[in-house]
Amino acid sequence: MNFTSPRRRFAHAAVAGLALTGLLSACDGSGSGADAKSSGPVTLPFWGWANGQEAVVTAFNASHKDIKIKYTKVTDQLTMQKQLTNAVKAGNAPCLVQNTAEYVTSWVSQGALADVSQYVDSAKGKFNPGAWASAQVQGRTYGVPTSSSPNFTIYRTDVFEKYGIKPPATWDDFIAAGKELKKHGVKITNYAGEDPSTLEVLAMQAGAHWYAIDGNSWKVAFQDAGTLKAAKVIQDIIDNDLNSTLSFADYAAVQRNYDNGGTATRQISTWQMAGMAQNFTKSFGKWALSPWPTFQGEAAKTPAGTNLTGSVTLVTKQCKNQEQAAQAALWMSTDAGAVKTMSSPTTGNGVFPALADNQSYVAGSISDKLLGKNYQPARKVVTDSLSTVTTDWAFGPNWTAMFSEMQAGWAKVVNKQEKVTDLLAHMQQWTVQDLKSRGISVKG
Repeated sequence: MNFTSPRRRFAHAAVAGLALTGLLSACDGSGSGADAKSSGPVTLPFWGWANGQEAVVTAFNASHKDIKIKYTKVTDQLTMQKQLTNAVKAGNAPCLVQNTAEYVTSWVSQGALADVSQYVDSAKGKFNPGAWASAQVQGRTYGVPTSSSPNFTIYRTDVFEKYGIKPPATWDDFIAAGKELKKHGVKITNYAGEDPSTLEVLAMQAGAHWYAIDGNSWKVAFQDAGTLKAAKVIQDIIDNDLNSTLSFADYAAVQRNYDNGGTATRQISTWQMAGMAQNFTKSFGKWALSPWPTFQGEAAKTPAGTNLTGSVTLVTKQCKNQEQAAQAALWMSTDAGAVKTMSSPTTGNGVFPALADNQSYVAGSISDKLLGKNYQPARKVVTDSLSTVTTDWAFGPNWTAMFSEMQAGWAKVVNKQEKVTDLLAHMQQWTVQDLKSRGISVKG
């Protein structure tokens, strides 16, 4: 499906409300580091990795007299987690950190984040629900969302027209289209062996809950009805050889394959289009957007997203000026100039804004070069998808370790060495045991 970036994927999805008491070593957001109101100008250290943040910080500092942000650019998401871990242990964590939703529960469990609900919840209506949920755990808000996750299909119009295929409305249609394309040497999608996000996002769409709360324990369910429904779609695609198996380790080869018409669709968000537009040479104007396929007989529902989409600006508990930090985070996500800077693939990182009122940003978030005459209809596909985003997906406290384990098994699935259901059975057992080894109460 190629739903991710060339480097290892880190999911973005909305974090469901979690009953943390007795499940995680979470602490209240109003720890000793909190200082509801500091007098005089304050400086807020801010760590992030996204392009455009430095320009946004410069604009903030120019427009604020009593609050200043000191920006430090971190290499990437992995580096952020390592550096933040060290900083929290040393007692000198920055006030503001960029992160993605998969990490919020884990950082709350470690007592690293401040509950800033009282400072930002009044602005909830400015954001779309899926994005707002990404900064919350158990109804408490620990930061402000910076981006959102419209998801849809991009497909080769010339290839589809040549073989009389309509854009797939359902996953059944998708498989049928894949079988027709196969007759002509074209793959319907690509499954990179290092990237199990395909399984995750389809399970999410199908109503699965790999992690949930049951009383005072975590409940692990990698074999629930939703996951098995998603697994069937994936297995059908693999068994029928409808997918390419190109690794993002050779990013140029993946892009050439799309450009040459070797693979005809991708399920993506807005930011992936930038990479396509920058690397293609032959297929400009031959792409169009259609809604994310549904499961047969079900209403439209899209997963809550992927790496780079759905970032949040979190406030740490060690920050001595939490109110000002929350205000700064809110400004960076709502100021028109700041949002425009970050949503542009030229000045920022090209992700879609988290704002509910996003119409003025749609045009700049998709590529007219890539879409050609299909550019105008694509705008509606993007905006429509935002009303169907999943908001009840929970990340467990060992998500990163779990995802790494799943990567190894996914490679075997893509290479037909085992079935999707074999991988799910392994992940069920592995995840339960891993949580127990961490001293976390779990049912599975």
